[in-house]
Amino acid sequence: MAIDASRYVLATYELEDKANALEKRAEGIAVGLTVGSWTDVPAAKQVSMRPYCGVVQGIEVLEELASDRVRARITIGYPVQNLTPSIAALLTTVFGKLSMDGVIRLTALQLPETYMQLFPGPKLGVQGIRERLGVKHRPLVMSIFKSCLGQTLDELTAHFTEQAEGGVDLIKDDEIFFSESLATPEQRVERYRAVADAVADKLGHPVLYAVNLTGPVFDLRDRARRLVDLGASALLLNVVAFGYDVLQHLAADAEIPVPILAHPAVSGALYAAPHHGIAADIVLGQLMRLAGADIAIFPSPYGSVKLPVPEAQRLVRALREENGLRPVFPAPSAGVHPGLVPDIVRDFGLDVILNAGGAIHGHPQGATGGGRAFLAAAEAVSNGTPLTEHAKTSEPLRLALDKWGSRA
Repeated sequence: MAIDASRYVLATYELEDKANALEKRAEGIAVGLTVGSWTDVPAAKQVSMRPYCGVVQGIEVLEELASDRVRARITIGYPVQNLTPSIAALLTTVFGKLSMDGVIRLTALQLPETYMQLFPGPKLGVQGIRERLGVKHRPLVMSIFKSCLGQTLDELTAHFTEQAEGGVDLIKDDEIFFSESLATPEQRVERYRAVADAVADKLGHPVLYAVNLTGPVFDLRDRARRLVDLGASALLLNVVAFGYDVLQHLAADAEIPVPILAHPAVSGALYAAPHHGIAADIVLGQLMRLAGADIAIFPSPYGSVKLPVPEAQRLVRALREENGLRPVFPAPSAGVHPGLVPDIVRDFGLDVILNAGGAIHGHPQGATGGGRAFLAAAEAVSNGTPLTEHAKTSEPLRLALDKWGSRA
């Protein structure tokens, strides 16, 4: 059945079933996730219910398996009028109870522009963050705040100062920093703001601090506003743990005019299995952008928690494709060191954030030298200069390459 694409969300699944059962399975999904039943409904009632019923848009066999079973791709259209502008509503409709129906994976979502316009999208996005930092052409550098737990406010401030003096563009809390026994988020924001202002005067460009937004879900908006009033220049949110709709309401709030960093904690439970769950480019790309993330952190293809390059590139395309929403800054994380900067730019372009923890804090010159090494690598790659050549005039970069190596 041909449909008006502007009135339907198209969801594509890969699943396993018997070859002769695919049409019935597809029809069951289309009806079961919308009107719930069809054949038992009186003909007169079917007329009024039909606009709300899902529609099968495609069935394709991908692979023949044993015992007459196949792996197949099925696409279903869901009427937009069934939905509200809520990612909870979207996910429940296209994959709610279906997620428990054996071997099945949601691999693609095609959303009408009219539906996407109901969401806030990124408040700043790539261009807004670049303007706020005054950095036009090179990759940005973000330092991950490590050794948070068990540290006093004075100790944390010393760590923040060391990172900021390396010239990094952003410093973010560790996503596991929930304890407030030694330093509350409010205390950290006030103390770090003074340091950030002093370092900005010294180095000539600002550093943004992404404070981890924590607390009861229904208090998060008020706390975010309070942190902004105190001088927070960015917010970090564990989006999957707290919920996409939390991000959406924060992004739509005019009293929270700072970039929001979306952390991928817990997301592996959704995307990591090859034949179950939801594809990573939906979980960490498309939905993060829709809900309003300005920066999307995801597992890099280079470290211990790897997202393969093709999957990571699909994710980044979802953050950038033209769809009426501002593009999001991708921030590949885990295992990133200065020697990988050419690979990162090759795979994701210059509009990328170099997000690192161990390779900043583990630098022979400490976190200050680690930040300087990343900045030198970013500048070299942006100018088309080999890292080994640029390292001749940058001791921090030379020391980093000596320690972690380089593939370019």
